[in-house]
Amino acid sequence: MKLIDIIKTANSNLLRNKIRTFLTILAIFIGSFTIILNTAVNTGVNSFIDKQVASAGGDGYIEIAPAAMLAQIEGMMGGNNGPQEYNPEQNASELNYIDAETLTAIEDINGIIPGSVRPLRNVRVEYVTSNKTHTKWKLRVNELPSNNINIDLTAGNSPRTDSDQPEITLLPGFAEVLGFVDDAGAIGQTVTLAIKNQATGELINVDATVVGVQAPSVVSMGRSWLNAALNDRIFAASTKYLPAEYANRVMFATAEFDPEADLDFIKKGLEELNLSGMTIDDSIGMMKTFFDIILIVFSIFGGIALLAASIGIINTLLMSVQERTREIGLMKAMGLSSGKVFLSFSFEAISLGFWGSLLGIGLSMLVGNTANTIFHQPGMFLADFPTFSLVEFTPANCIIIALGIMFIAFLAGTLPAIKAARKNPIDALRYE
Repeated sequence: MKLIDIIKTANSNLLRNKIRTFLTILAIFIGSFTIILNTAVNTGVNSFIDKQVASAGGDGYIEIAPAAMLAQIEGMMGGNNGPQEYNPEQNASELNYIDAETLTAIEDINGIIPGSVRPLRNVRVEYVTSNKTHTKWKLRVNELPSNNINIDLTAGNSPRTDSDQPEITLLPGFAEVLGFVDDAGAIGQTVTLAIKNQATGELINVDATVVGVQAPSVVSMGRSWLNAALNDRIFAASTKYLPAEYANRVMFATAEFDPEADLDFIKKGLEELNLSGMTIDDSIGMMKTFFDIILIVFSIFGGIALLAASIGIINTLLMSVQERTREIGLMKAMGLSSGKVFLSFSFEAISLGFWGSLLGIGLSMLVGNTANTIFHQPGMFLADFPTFSLVEFTPANCIIIALGIMFIAFLAGTLPAIKAARKNPIDALRYE
């Protein structure tokens, strides 16, 4: 008997007990559907994040913060609220600020580009408006720390970090509400930012020129980008009348480094100054890890379903061996070797895995593509991210998962196949 004949016979034997075969394939389908869909979601999320990182660039840019502050943040996020022994080297409040002396020390680290270290002042805007509207709109802002960071724009350009003119990019939707015709029509227009003075509480107006309108992006974190000149004016307006020792305190700094430099060496140098450094890749990597953990949990449920399906395969084939005992004896009496008997039942198991995974792939693709279409409709949560495919199928993932499921099915079918191959033909023919 040729191999192709064994495969055909194995598939036809599955139809002998259609209900039992259907239930076994259904169990495999549930597990494969869960795993394939989770893998597709993971691929879609990571692909979108990778595109965002690639579009943002940021090679050679690092954000710096006190290590003590980062440890406190990690402790809060980790829920570590139990008693902790006081350590003045780690918990002193002054470690939460970066002073001028520390900024100079950062520049001395081998690999940091001289003159690129800059305090990242956290500024706040009360609202934004223009001379074309009487409405005031809330706005969150961030200073663009480096020309190496690319901003995905629908119109205009990024703020020039070396310009002495105050420049700003607007978030999606702001051009229209501020009275401009469209995104392109906002370029070159002036907007007014209201800044609250921290000492007196009075509102101070600062004008800025719109140089660009941002496209939807996870990298922007819902903030408009400012150049250094505008950021400095906002900071000066908000800290006017404050003592210098308070006004000049900063918790973050930014720096540029040679992309060819050893990043680990730079981070070690920062640690010696009780600081920590984080690149854009580090920040996005944390986001990817968060999604990966969630999807791994769901994949575990798919694995449990496959385990149950494996038990079903063993049961199905053991019953088949029992029912076909005389048939096995007849085949062996006619010269069919034990190896081919083993292959026949193994291919029945593999076929169960093949059809179950095929159904899982087919339905998961249907559900996933339908979900992508629905979630991008107006009003849905992906409407503002047209390039974000929540579910993304790749041929490699589908093939690898299908082969993995077929291998699991083969392992599950090994015991019944061995039992069938070892049957004595004389005893089998006498079986009632």
